[in-house]
Amino acid sequence: MAVRVCSCLLREAGLAQSLLSTGTGSSILSALQDLFSITWLNRSKVEKQLQVISVLQWVLSFLVLGVACSAILMYTFCTDCWLIAVLYFTWLAFDWNTPKKGGRRSQWVRNWAVWRYFRDYFPIQLVKTHNLLTTRNYIFGYHPHGIMGLGAFCNFSTEATEVSKKFPGIRPYLATLAGNFRMPVLREYLMSGGICPVNRDTIDYLLSKNGSGNAIIIVVGGAAESLSSMPGKNAVTLRNRKGFVKLALRHGADLVPTYSFGENEVYKQVIFEEGSWGRWVQKKFQKYIGFAPCIFHGRGLFSSDTWGLVPYSKPITTVVGEPITIPKLEHPTQQDIDLYHAMYMEALVKLFDKHKTKFGLPETEVLEVN
Repeated sequence: MAVRVCSCLLREAGLAQSLLSTGTGSSILSALQDLFSITWLNRSKVEKQLQVISVLQWVLSFLVLGVACSAILMYTFCTDCWLIAVLYFTWLAFDWNTPKKGGRRSQWVRNWAVWRYFRDYFPIQLVKTHNLLTTRNYIFGYHPHGIMGLGAFCNFSTEATEVSKKFPGIRPYLATLAGNFRMPVLREYLMSGGICPVNRDTIDYLLSKNGSGNAIIIVVGGAAESLSSMPGKNAVTLRNRKGFVKLALRHGADLVPTYSFGENEVYKQVIFEEGSWGRWVQKKFQKYIGFAPCIFHGRGLFSSDTWGLVPYSKPITTVVGEPITIPKLEHPTQQDIDLYHAMYMEALVKLFDKHKTKFGLPETEVLEVN
């Protein structure tokens, strides 16, 4: 038996040598290489499409999930499934104040694979410059807002860029419009990522009754800043935004300047001039509803040459600066607020200037502070 096996192996080896010598073997090897190349290309294409889909699902969630779920639940009231809607709204009434206490963060949701595809699409990265103490609380000022604050979401509401590993013992809470938490289903989705309402009650609770190691990320420029978001522009709305400084002083929470290079590059927007009817409408929405509608576009779902809701694939790099130590003052004076606000503005400009050339900006680029 052993002799027969050895004989077969020798014959096969001789056949392989013969094929290689006649050129047939090289053709087979070439075909195999082509097959592997095609497989790799197909896999790469699938990866890219998964990245696009992962980004689109978040954009659609941001824009329409709350309204769509509200409409579906109202419709359900008029069907044989009305009990489902009744049960959900009963739960909603019982759970109404949960977002004000930090919500229900889910590490499982924060670690979903979809967020890694989301990260790789742009790509997005988080840069740490200094350690944060778990014995302190923090307020991060995030700049700029951009159209949707995609860098803020990816870096602080998911674990795609490993925020918990880079800042061990720190619990990030991204603060957004309180109105989002009145929307059924959307509120659960947001809370699972550690997103909370950007209002005084919530921030007071997190900074005074939730222990230490909390980091509240506030997109300081808000809706007003989003109206000036456009590629090639580095501008922040900050000069008259002092409420976050007052909150930091009342709770002794350190301020952390944070700048996201590339946030303004992912969407193109129609900018209405001051005094135009378009800007008038935007400001009215901002005043009475809390957000400003923008006319913007990205690329299409299947092609970067068409318009759509998918953001352009541009790198976003969020740099977390050095904490500014803030004393605890129960009743800070306007002079106190102005002093630390000036310190914060100076620190933000220094952070921008120190890192701008690393992320594609010229040395002459200046951060516009409005």
